[in-house]
Amino acid sequence: MQQPTALLIIDLFSLFDFPQGRQLAPLAEQAALQTANLRAAFDARGLPVIYANDNFGNWKQDFPQLVEACRQKGGEPARIAAQLAPRPGHYFILKPKHSAFLATPLPVLLAKLGISRLVLAGMALDSCVLATAVDANSREYRTVVAWEATAALPDRRQPALQTLQRSGVAEVLSNRQVLALLPSTTTNG
Repeated sequence: MQQPTALLIIDLFSLFDFPQGRQLAPLAEQAALQTANLRAAFDARGLPVIYANDNFGNWKQDFPQLVEACRQKGGEPARIAAQLAPRPGHYFILKPKHSAFLATPLPVLLAKLGISRLVLAGMALDSCVLATAVDANSREYRTVVAWEATAALPDRRQPALQTLQRSGVAEVLSNRQVLALLPSTTTNG
């Protein structure tokens, strides 16, 4: 029996104007390419795609404005926005801190969608993705981290993956392994 699964894309929309942001930007762009492949598979199967992104500290900005700010910035932010801008039928939430669960409507949305498994993609693997994985696990979601679709600074990547694997908080899978978990037929939803 297939588990109802959603793709959760975390913090890939960024201006990269934070310490080490310029180093993380090209890695995030690579992760965005892999995330776009996953998103296409979820879309083809009618499975939910949810964006969870910080608000750049601007509490008067909504998600579409955030995407537009990335487009206007140019460089990696614009290329990521061009690849991953939400499509009709996608969901999005703004998050104030690291975890996509903290002080957001994500738990209510997941309950309304009947989701029991989350596939996480995004950045930074060692921060927001990890915090979200821990929170998802504590809420008893089967949690998968699509490692190819995540970004982290090189010295932080392997320790974060090891933490996830050793703790049992999440399965760490390749995109190919994630796709094998999904139903092969298209659904309407």
